Amino acid sequence: MSLGDDHHSSGDYGGTGQTRLRLPEEEGGPRRGGRSSSRSLVTVVGVVVLLIAAIAFANRGGDDSASAEGGDGDKPKTSSTAPSGTRPVQSGFAHDEQGAQSAAANYAVALGSDGMFDKARRHEIVQALADPSGVDRLQSGFDADYSSAFLKSIGLDQNGKAPLGVIFVNRTLPAGTKVTSFSDSTATVEVWCNGLFGLTGEKTTNPVTSTWFTVTMKLSWAGSDWKVLETRQENGPTPVPGDSPVSGADEMSKAVQEFGGFTYAR
Repeated sequence: MSLGDDHHSSGDYGGTGQTRLRLPEEEGGPRRGGRSSSRSLVTVVGVVVLLIAAIAFANRGGDDSASAEGGDGDKPKTSSTAPSGTRPVQSGFAHDEQGAQSAAANYAVALGSDGMFDKARRHEIVQALADPSGVDRLQSGFDADYSSAFLKSIGLDQNGKAPLGVIFVNRTLPAGTKVTSFSDSTATVEVWCNGLFGLTGEKTTNPVTSTWFTVTMKLSWAGSDWKVLETRQENGPTPVPGDSPVSGADEMSKAVQEFGGFTYAR
């Protein structure tokens, strides 16, 4: 079940880590009139290059194994697109509105991932994201959502695994965030998302589809990080579908395997 499916409880949907790219703030002050000298232009270009290099280095993560891999021609590898790092859920968001938005977007990715369909992984995700005061309530709500009957209805076994030769897809892709309330102790953030959900394969009755939905997440500041108190969601806003042709089962299966899913949002 993706984040695009309707739920109404505190757990409220099936559907993670953190890598944030912080661009430097634009410098204030009026622009200088007239043409800049060639030396000034070279200096500006040099500063931009250094900033880009610094940002890239700061966001590399702790795993450099992908860069050390030997080339196998031009064939894409999942590892080349998957995020680095050993933990898909990390903490340490800033205690401000931007930090709350980053937390909500990342938590939407985590709670809208295929990991939620595996009980052990689901418990790990919820334990990492939930506010201590509401973790039991959230956990029981999610466990009820991902019942054996539900998993069977979408073509998975009781452990959330797809049949042999079939790939299960459940990805949540935030498109934007909006703070609707904020204080030092709590924040409410809406996350507008696109979701991919289904099974790849020629004979599947649940092919991969795309949906749009908005997750509203209430967060609390739990001493050193934003944590989830409760969530809810609703359909849309949904853009007009484009005229791109629908991909076949083989093409979709190949894309899912070659393009690693993100475990972070912003």
